[in-house]
Amino acid sequence: MSNRLKYEDSPYLQQHAENPVDWYPWCAEAFEKAKKENKPIFLSIGYSSCHWCHVMEHEVFENEEIAEYLNKYFVSIKVDREERPDIDKHFQSVHQLLNQRPGGWPASIFLTPDLKPFFAGTYIPPVRKYNMMGFLELIEVIHKKWSSEPETIVKNADEIQRFLQPKDGPVKATPLDLTIIDRTIDKTKDSYDPVYGGFSKAPKFPHSSTINLLLDIYQLTENDEVLNMAINTLKNMAKGGIYDLIDGGFCRYSTDDFWLVPHFEKMTYDNGLLSESYLRAYRVTGDPLFLHIAEDIIMFMKDKMMQDNLFYSASDADTEGEEGKYFVYSYDEVKNALKQNGFDEPEVKEILNALSITPEGNFEGKNIVRNEKLESYEWWTKVRRILKLIRASRTYPFIDKKVITSWNAMMIKSLFMASEINERYLRNAKQSLQALLDLMFKDNTLYHSVLIGKTPTIEAFLEDYAYLCDTLLQAYQTTMDESYLVTAQKIAEQAIDLFYESGKWYFSKGEFPTEADLSDSSYPSSAAIMTNALLTLGALLDTRYREIAYRSMEYSSIKIVKYPVWHAAFVKAVIRYLKEDIVIKSTPSNLNELKSSINDLQFPYILLKSDENHNYLVCNQQSCFANATSSEELLQTLKSIFQK
Repeated sequence: MSNRLKYEDSPYLQQHAENPVDWYPWCAEAFEKAKKENKPIFLSIGYSSCHWCHVMEHEVFENEEIAEYLNKYFVSIKVDREERPDIDKHFQSVHQLLNQRPGGWPASIFLTPDLKPFFAGTYIPPVRKYNMMGFLELIEVIHKKWSSEPETIVKNADEIQRFLQPKDGPVKATPLDLTIIDRTIDKTKDSYDPVYGGFSKAPKFPHSSTINLLLDIYQLTENDEVLNMAINTLKNMAKGGIYDLIDGGFCRYSTDDFWLVPHFEKMTYDNGLLSESYLRAYRVTGDPLFLHIAEDIIMFMKDKMMQDNLFYSASDADTEGEEGKYFVYSYDEVKNALKQNGFDEPEVKEILNALSITPEGNFEGKNIVRNEKLESYEWWTKVRRILKLIRASRTYPFIDKKVITSWNAMMIKSLFMASEINERYLRNAKQSLQALLDLMFKDNTLYHSVLIGKTPTIEAFLEDYAYLCDTLLQAYQTTMDESYLVTAQKIAEQAIDLFYESGKWYFSKGEFPTEADLSDSSYPSSAAIMTNALLTLGALLDTRYREIAYRSMEYSSIKIVKYPVWHAAFVKAVIRYLKEDIVIKSTPSNLNELKSSINDLQFPYILLKSDENHNYLVCNQQSCFANATSSEELLQTLKSIFQK
């Protein structure tokens, strides 16, 4: 029998619509029921491509005994964290407070009827194991306590609530100066894996913002050690595992140190951000490998994750209840397929060895395809086609067809960047950006997410404003179309009005006023992305935006300086502010001719501004300090400046 989730658009909520648990979505009806019947609330937060969410559903939420107990003594609410990141952020902070460690998904929260949390966990098994209390035992304990001593739970919940209130008041700042560059280099070395790349032990995440910052610092310092940290990480990730050599695209993270065994879900934000990082690496180094990976990501996203010029949010880690089933190969099936397609015995042996395919396998007896040497084998195109055909007979992982503004913006930004190298992406970039604006920016209101074919109702959060503004500014830099700059300014003004207060940025000011993260986590801090966008607007349009950006950095300065690796996107903003963007002004046609040459300059913070001046004018924040009549003269002038 279906529950109330059958009426929801969210694919994640739909996945739970047939559970015996009497689920409610996040809604007034659920809250009223909890108050009227004086029942505690069980809140479960997850997302459609989350492996452990699926495990907990199967083990706990499909369990008739557990469901009966929940339905009798609790009000159960399901939330899609991708639809409502504000609710998720609030309760992740509850988990951090109660457990003194980060949370994750599924998030399992117990609340009083007036929505005050008193217990927080993540995955909870049905019965006691892993030194964890079982879910049934836990809800029995909570029910007994609520029935006999509700005042104790309420008192604890009130105490927790006090700690969760936003802390207003003066913030002590620390000086921001260019010593942050050396400090960032030193701190990054401390966390860097010199063998396999990356900036942590397993599980390893891509940390695209750290990679991008290192590429910026290399351009400023020409420090080869800094460049090596970035490109060694990108190359090791490209060998296969976290990067899918067959279909293209990156998985969420690696469970080991050498990027082999991933968590197999693929997220739009990872692929948008990593295509940007590989494009940046190509611009800095000229290595065609990096361009190939970026274009392969784009190919995957267009092939598997796009509809009506917009990008779906994620594809699942599991197929038919088994993690990674779609992605891995048996030794025999590959060996036989190669022989059937005309490869002789020595060739088959060479191919299997080159792709790390063995009888024993490298993942639970099966094989994840990996090119350990990053060689461009002559046979690869044909072999890749064969391996794709093997997959074609399998069930493709579930795709969440939700459109999220911020995640689409990340991917569209990469399309504009790619179009500066290969113009064939420009039409895609323009169409996707227009489709996103048409769908999600209606009547001067920006929205956060919607299922394709539906009308959006969830209004945008800071991340949507920040990443969309960033993408519009990239679109302007790529095309010199003033309409993108005008829209970027409008989005920025709305963000300031909705989420900014005296240096502090809020992620949301809705049901749960939530401060924006300062550190980069799954993706770069929305406050930092907004700050960088304001620096661009300050250089191109109005110094007022630069002043707001400075106050944002000052507000966060202690954490930025103390932990630069965790705040890479903010460190970039600090360096930009101190070094100052250089703005080149000329006609759009002159600027378009200049773009390819700018990448040769050892300075990452150059902006273009269309102007009626047929010469080239070079400006910083204080003045316009150089003039040139030709692009050759301009480049010589800039090279002399950057060499000083």
